Amino acid sequence: MTVLSEELEQAGWTPVCSYTDLLPERGVCALVGGRQIALFRAFDGTLFAIGNRDPFSGAHVLSRGIMGTRAGEPVVASPMHKQAFSLVTGVCLDDPATAVPTYPVRLTGETVEVGTG
Repeated sequence: MTVLSEELEQAGWTPVCSYTDLLPERGVCALVGGRQIALFRAFDGTLFAIGNRDPFSGAHVLSRGIMGTRAGEPVVASPMHKQAFSLVTGVCLDDPATAVPTYPVRLTGETVEVGTG
């Protein structure tokens, strides 16, 4: 790890990947602070970061889900049982009592960073 990466992590941001590594409407998983984070890039370039664990199955698979929208809300459908989770709030649109964590995400230059604090 470079000194710059260590400084960013101490400031609450972890560099994860290059922006171009994220394909539009596809998810990837990254280990950030010991947590699996699912990262998504929408066709318009918006970035989203949520927990990768599907709370219904317990499997860490949300990064492999199908990204889309429901009533204008960006969502990912779990590949396990197809529940849709908001990429903005983490709330399950099929069961609002269930949610996954969301994380701040930003683009610094060409590097995608996830907030850890």
